[in-house]
Amino acid sequence: MKTSGNTIFITGGTSGIGRGIAEAFHKLGNQVIISGRRKALLEEVTSANPGMKSVELDIQDPEQIKAVAARLVKDFPTLNVLFNNAGIMPFDDPAGEIDDATAVSTIATNLLGPVRMTSALLPHLKQQKDAVVIHNSSVLAFVPLANTAVYSATKAAIHSYALSQRFMLQDSGVRVIEISPPWVDTDLIYKSGDSRAMPLPAFLSATMQGLAEGKDEVYVDDIKLLRDNPGSGEHGFVNAFNEAIKENPIPAGH
Repeated sequence: MKTSGNTIFITGGTSGIGRGIAEAFHKLGNQVIISGRRKALLEEVTSANPGMKSVELDIQDPEQIKAVAARLVKDFPTLNVLFNNAGIMPFDDPAGEIDDATAVSTIATNLLGPVRMTSALLPHLKQQKDAVVIHNSSVLAFVPLANTAVYSATKAAIHSYALSQRFMLQDSGVRVIEISPPWVDTDLIYKSGDSRAMPLPAFLSATMQGLAEGKDEVYVDDIKLLRDNPGSGEHGFVNAFNEAIKENPIPAGH
């Protein structure tokens, strides 16, 4: 995709990968609009990046999604890029009782949010030049982390959805790109400086390069083995992955 001269809407743009990507695009001369639930955080990011715009949005609310989409089309008629970034990653235990409200919230945010947001903006995007939809999935779309079972399942679903959507939009002029981050050292889990987590600046640099190169699927070289998770051998592969994590657990919070 072209990396300058766009009008880009980014969900979940107040922290972590979302803020990093927003600021990277902003520095390249794009008109960037970010969304989030908390007005104070939106104001903090836009104040630090003069010219960046924001809109309050709870991505779990389908009526808010429709209203924000209509506002974006009205206020930013050149909008041509949607980056579905908003996500949450609660830990859970699929061997026990999973809190229903948390599971519903995770699915509504990570899966239904991007589906609804894209659906609301597609009629407009189809009329734009160089239109792009970017979905933020995860390496866990390919190899699930057992103690984030619902999160991993939503990311696998987004990967599947992106594949279908890319096929269905192939003659529309709208490109579909998937970003599949590794474990990045942000506060999605717990910003800990863990040596297994990729530093955010390194991830942003590699991702922006992948987008500029025109890839349909953007991921860092370090996750290639996980991305290539072998079909009929995946049970052993996934078990070995989770045994390794079990021996050195990912911190679940502060």
